[in-house]
Amino acid sequence: MDTVKVKIINRSSNPLPSYSTPSSAGMDLRANLSEPVTLKPLERALIPTGVYIQLPQGYECQIRPRSGLALKHGISLVNTPGTIDADYRGEIGVILINLSNEPFVVNHGERICQMVVTNYSSVNWCEVESLDDSERGDGGFGHTGVN
Repeated sequence: MDTVKVKIINRSSNPLPSYSTPSSAGMDLRANLSEPVTLKPLERALIPTGVYIQLPQGYECQIRPRSGLALKHGISLVNTPGTIDADYRGEIGVILINLSNEPFVVNHGERICQMVVTNYSSVNWCEVESLDDSERGDGGFGHTGVN
């Protein structure tokens, strides 16, 4: 497993994002709120974290929903995964949405999402007139059957 050093500023009273287990890919990120935020059904809100990061070139940070919040309360992210680019220096904000039929209260310090830091490749397009054949071809959604 590779490790990478990332500069971080924490302007909240919460602990730094951290892995729950040694094999976790995502770190829990917490809400930084002066007062609770109530999300009504189908309502969304930008939740501040108080966290600012400086990623090395060639890395991104993905913001993903927490499975427990999604299953138990219907809470997800509007733009999932959200992407934080290496040149972004602002506060990480998380756009939560309540997909349930019940109001949900977000409290200060609550774990609201996971963040995954990963490297990526840049693309150089090579325009061509045709693509190589493959076993799948142009088979799209559901082309391999139900099983």
